[in-house]
Amino acid sequence: MDFTKAGIVRKLQLEELECLRMDAYENAMIYKEKTKAFHDHHICKKDFQEGDKVFLYNSRLKFMPGKLRSRWDGPFKVKEVKPYRVVKLFHPQSGVTFKVNGYRVKKYHGHKSPKELEVFLL
Repeated sequence: MDFTKAGIVRKLQLEELECLRMDAYENAMIYKEKTKAFHDHHICKKDFQEGDKVFLYNSRLKFMPGKLRSRWDGPFKVKEVKPYRVVKLFHPQSGVTFKVNGYRVKKYHGHKSPKELEVFLL
């Protein structure tokens, strides 16, 4: 039994293990970068102007039953857009003005009346 040979073999095994660990670390970093790029590519930037109509997300409905209930309230009018995505909203019926985070609102594109459909019987 040669201890010097066994020591050299063990050092080579440890070096190979370290290389495999570094490869796994690099692959994880590449995966995270690609996932972040994919996620950031699909994010839609929301720009609001004064006078826009928006819906407000009601986060409290998550805890209430009623899965078919809409979680969006509105429409509200944008009164002012402040820095750091703060939006000042105005409720037209009650006249109340309040501030919300810009992530909780989405644009209201208006109610579109259904178009007439032509029915062809075959």
